[in-house]
Amino acid sequence: MTTRRLFASVLAAVLAGGTVAVVLTQTPPATAERRGQAPVVIGHRGASAHRPEHTLLSYEAAIAMGADYIEPDLVSTKDHVLVARHENEISGTTDVAAHPEFADRRATRTVDGRPVTGWFTEDFTLAELKTLRAKERVPDLRPDNTAFDGLAEIPTFEEVVQLAQRHGVGVYPETKHPTYFDSIGLSLEEPLLEVLNRYHVRKAYIQSFETANLRELRGRTRLPLIQLITSGGAPYDWVAAGSTRTYDDMATPDGLREVARYAAGIGVDTRRVVPVDAAGATLPPTTLVQDAHRRRLEVHVWTIRNENSQLPADHRRGNPASPVYGRATGDVAGWLSRLIELGIDGAFCDDPAMGRAVVTGRPA
Repeated sequence: MTTRRLFASVLAAVLAGGTVAVVLTQTPPATAERRGQAPVVIGHRGASAHRPEHTLLSYEAAIAMGADYIEPDLVSTKDHVLVARHENEISGTTDVAAHPEFADRRATRTVDGRPVTGWFTEDFTLAELKTLRAKERVPDLRPDNTAFDGLAEIPTFEEVVQLAQRHGVGVYPETKHPTYFDSIGLSLEEPLLEVLNRYHVRKAYIQSFETANLRELRGRTRLPLIQLITSGGAPYDWVAAGSTRTYDDMATPDGLREVARYAAGIGVDTRRVVPVDAAGATLPPTTLVQDAHRRRLEVHVWTIRNENSQLPADHRRGNPASPVYGRATGDVAGWLSRLIELGIDGAFCDDPAMGRAVVTGRPA
């Protein structure tokens, strides 16, 4: 069977509701020197274009679709177990609001300087969280994913690692709100390293939007670290310390030189590589990729999404007057190809099948 036919058959099985059958490709272990290699495909929260995010259903689909790495965002339970959720507030991704026994857990917390109201993982034991079921976070954008609402538990980081190791793919965990979790006595780094070390994980990246925890991890692990950089704002640990520095400062040549002292790469909003104007149309690319490579930093971009509403204006396709135009699939392959031509080393993809198809169709 040809690679193309094999890929098509696996993708069809997954989209029909199947589980992992095969891993299409493998990449070498993570390294800070990937020049000349094909970009890695990172299953963003699994295959979140096709399954509710941060569920084993989503991670299984991402693996079958050819992801090199699966990405769990990590938060802590009350009993200090790491679980995969995009945020510690879980009303948007679980059915917790439908559980009357947990009604009194609804609270307001200040997370990274902002008040947030809802239900928080740190107020539940793992056993309690396991009674909840996941649901699609953005049902208006991805209505088909609601067919899987109520089917999946919240997975632990350990369960995600076990899944990855069974199928020979890497893990790409993100520590969420590390300063906040430190402040409530539930530090994320120790249980993260404990799981990675216990399972002898070698194919992994560890990422964070903050800096202090990455600097701490640099002295405790040889796994490559990724400094995340948004299109605006500042790392919260800098804000909490009263610093006036921002992500803009971090993205300069001098800032990248400092990042290279503790990290192997950067994970950046695509707008840091290809800016867009007020109408969403792309502008000429920046020099960020070249600047990072000069400092031996990898560049992984986020997030590559299929829907028109998530793409630059010049990569949207279809009739703008259609009521489903926003969630229709645009020229996502052309968008990713454009970024690859600029030299990126990896991409976080909501649809890893699309990412794999683009990467496989290009010369290494």
